[in-house]
Amino acid sequence: MRIRAGFNLTYECPQPTPMLLVLEIHPSRRVDLLTEQVIGFDRPIEARGYIDAFGNACTRIEAPAGLTTISTSFEIYDNGKSDVVQPDAVQHDIKELPDEVLRFLLGSRYCDTDRLGDLAWANFGNTTPGWTRVQAICNFVHDHITFNYQAANPLRTAYGAFEDRTGVCRDFAHLAISLCRCMNIPARYCTGYLGDIGVPPVPDPMDFSAWFQAYLSGHWFTFDARHNRPRIGRVLMATGCDATDVALSTSFGSSRLAGFEVVTEEVQTDQLSGDSVGNPESSP
Repeated sequence: MRIRAGFNLTYECPQPTPMLLVLEIHPSRRVDLLTEQVIGFDRPIEARGYIDAFGNACTRIEAPAGLTTISTSFEIYDNGKSDVVQPDAVQHDIKELPDEVLRFLLGSRYCDTDRLGDLAWANFGNTTPGWTRVQAICNFVHDHITFNYQAANPLRTAYGAFEDRTGVCRDFAHLAISLCRCMNIPARYCTGYLGDIGVPPVPDPMDFSAWFQAYLSGHWFTFDARHNRPRIGRVLMATGCDATDVALSTSFGSSRLAGFEVVTEEVQTDQLSGDSVGNPESSP
């Protein structure tokens, strides 16, 4: 299956502003690219790429004063299979976990585990450790939070999502991650593309998506508390402890998101390959 994806993001800065961007697909998916993915700018900008501590592809720029549009458009191969479901995946004792996984048991900026521990053990202490426990957490979060774009709040933590009972995909992910960590299951935040592929389309504008991965049986498995069903066509961009680590952009100065367009769609066999959005003119 071929997926066409991309974006146009426009930022307005009152003065030259250093920015950190996490807008490329994850290095693990580069082998699947059918066309080159180039992060482009509509103004002359010097950009430098690097790999961060989580293994994500990042870009450093200094955005000039005024409006700057960042864009990309690419096609990528996907096997068309849904998220892996492995009900017999086991939960590890903490002493068995690899050193690099331990950080995903700790509280973080948006995953305030210290406020959710009692709730987690009260609701999931009697569940079977492993896949069954993570799925029970997903079921709880899916039923507890109502998805609402108008209720998006960049300051809302996992505990805030539990109290508010409303939010967007990042809130579902943060609460599920936090409950997993409270139950000693390593969990990490994921961001990427997830179009309406293999499911009925929804009327909401296309956006990037957030989900999470739990570490079971020596592997990272994908879970999605918002949709709470296996999906096809995920294109991973980045992973981290929470949304702080994978923010699309981090500005070291004043900036405003003035334009936002995301495309993710399956390329039908009778379609010609072509750009859906953007016309990148420069690259890192």
